[in-house]
Amino acid sequence: MSSHSSKQVKRKTSDPELPSRFSMVRSFQLADFVTLGNGVCGCLSLMFAMKALITQNTDFLFTSFWCIPIGVLFDILDGRVARWKNSSSLLGQELDSLADFCSFGIAPAVLGFACGFQKMLDLVVLTYFVCCGLARLARYNATVAAMPKDSGGKVKFFEGTPIPTTLVIVGILAYGVSCGKFWRFANPVYQHEGPFAVFSQAFTPEHVWGGEITLFPGYELHPLVLMYGVSGTLMISRRLRIPKL
Repeated sequence: MSSHSSKQVKRKTSDPELPSRFSMVRSFQLADFVTLGNGVCGCLSLMFAMKALITQNTDFLFTSFWCIPIGVLFDILDGRVARWKNSSSLLGQELDSLADFCSFGIAPAVLGFACGFQKMLDLVVLTYFVCCGLARLARYNATVAAMPKDSGGKVKFFEGTPIPTTLVIVGILAYGVSCGKFWRFANPVYQHEGPFAVFSQAFTPEHVWGGEITLFPGYELHPLVLMYGVSGTLMISRRLRIPKL
């Protein structure tokens, strides 16, 4: 009985219709591995931002900031490598969009939250920003085949701002933290007000750049979070056309 079952297992593993082991990884082109570097930067940025909130250590927050420009560098390189090796593919296109969404959509929104944009209306704006980034990348993938291209097959222009332009937002946040306009976790005054007392001290209005305004009773908004709303709106604009360098 046991020998019969082992023969069945052997037949299944040698089935010619089954793909070989690690076939997807072996199908990756060099440009795809560069794209994965972008995705790794986005994941690390998210993790370091959460680590910063847990430890109240700005070193982790600055590490999270730095992951985004490094991700932009990978995003630039993967296209150049793909053209150099003439190895563009649908898999690479989808991989690029997913990596961009992680590094330039989700990560900047989480960094905004980590810097103090935590009011309910702030969360609405941050969620709008993330959804705009997602919609912009989906639109690009759906329309790129029909968009005008140059002699080298390169798209001539972007519809709406490219999602890596959210690096500007990350730069503003990093500048604010470095100048003390966000975060006052250094030597906080501990009080016996429950486990979230330190966070409430760090993110009071005077510790978030631009302060906060009350739109409705019980609903406050940090005005600086609106830069996310502007960025998201520019990304999904179809009338805004930016030449692709």
